[in-house]
Amino acid sequence: MIFSPFERMVAMRYLRARRQEGFISVITWFSLIGIGLGVATLIVVMSVMNGFRAELFQRVLGLNGHMNIYAAAGSLYDYQPMLERVRAVPGVVEAAPTMEGQALVSANGLASGVYVRGVLPESIRRRTSISEHIAHGSLNDFADDQIAIGVRMADRLGLHVGESLTLISPVSKSTVFGSAPRLRAYKIAAIFDVGMFEYDNSFVFMPLAAAQIFFSTGAGVSALEIFVRDPYKLESLRGDVVAAIGGSGYRLLDWKQNNSSFVTALQVERNVMFLILTMIILVAAFNIISSLIMLVKDKGRDIAILRTMGATRGMVMRIFFLNGSCIGTVGTLFGVALGLFVAHHIEEVRQVVQMLTQTDPFSPEVYFLTRMPSVVDNHDVAQVVLMALGLSFAATLYPSWRAARLDPVEALRYE
Repeated sequence: MIFSPFERMVAMRYLRARRQEGFISVITWFSLIGIGLGVATLIVVMSVMNGFRAELFQRVLGLNGHMNIYAAAGSLYDYQPMLERVRAVPGVVEAAPTMEGQALVSANGLASGVYVRGVLPESIRRRTSISEHIAHGSLNDFADDQIAIGVRMADRLGLHVGESLTLISPVSKSTVFGSAPRLRAYKIAAIFDVGMFEYDNSFVFMPLAAAQIFFSTGAGVSALEIFVRDPYKLESLRGDVVAAIGGSGYRLLDWKQNNSSFVTALQVERNVMFLILTMIILVAAFNIISSLIMLVKDKGRDIAILRTMGATRGMVMRIFFLNGSCIGTVGTLFGVALGLFVAHHIEEVRQVVQMLTQTDPFSPEVYFLTRMPSVVDNHDVAQVVLMALGLSFAATLYPSWRAARLDPVEALRYE
């Protein structure tokens, strides 16, 4: 749509309200600020949810296998030939056995439940999500009966590198006095801080051989973990891995299946939040309609004079369309600038809010992460901007049409 210099001049003049038009000016400012806050809120929320999703998936995919092979029942035995076949599949980066189980940890008079994972020492050293986040100690000592625990578990139990803790197995052993719990002391070789509360607080990594002894599985393992080059494109690899497994006594589950409820909940929450926060922009768009209708009523005499001087209905309609569009455009640009600034400094904002309110708005016990993440997606920003501009432009159509339909004779008669 092309606007003439005259139309732009009149539209800009109507944006600068006189003193007697103060109420209209207030509504206009509310519309502009409302659109800006709506756009900013949408950008910030979508960025935080993108960051939350990316961080959690990065932690989950970095610490767990992208695909896991399980026995149909019980533990896996004689898995080495199958392991070699899986490693030879194109796209598979690594495949390694793992032993998992629950246990009770006891140290310094405190006890709590933990999740024990037995892995090969060379395998845990290759996992950058752990090896690059060692807070104390070293994975070079991760062997024999030396283990690695999370920093939050170490703080909670008052443990340090070189000290020992006692693990109590849920599987009891028979003695002459009856059944007794199996317990064993392990020395702490490393303390990791991966930034995910569940792992830092509840996971114990130990060498695979030590885990097999602790859980009395002999040469058996719980599963074979498979790491692929692109964990988001597993469909093309799944058939090759199934062929490499051979036989029907096994189950193959990928990370999406193991975390299906979690992935679905994140996607549903993201969509619902987008719809709810869109209402803020919609309300601001209705404010534009209100302010323009009041402006049309107030400028009835001016419109009539413009029409008698030769202005066409199209010119009048474009004047008020440009008036409302300026409000929407300026409000959207203000919202984008504010939203991007907050999204890029969300952790600092969280710390300020925490300091002012003396509460933690992002508790790691609830949200699993120790820092508030934020990832700005240009596609999301463009989608929000287009939606805000579309609603703003649509909100100007009815008032502009009403102004264009105003009868000059009737307007001057009642002035």
